[in-house]
Amino acid sequence: MTQTIKYVIKYKLDGERRWDFAQMPDASLEQAQEALRKIHGDDAEKISDIQVSKAL
Repeated sequence: MTQTIKYVIKYKLDGERRWDFAQMPDASLEQAQEALRKIHGDDAEKISDIQVSKAL
């Protein structure tokens, strides 16, 4: 089983600054985009300025 770490993903959705937490194996942009797709569904196409960091 792959170990996951809790990350915070900061991003903009329709120009509005937002953030969410996600359990991911690493802090890659691809992992963050996949997590945001699961959260926002079709609205994930409107997401920009993604930044990932380890949650405290």
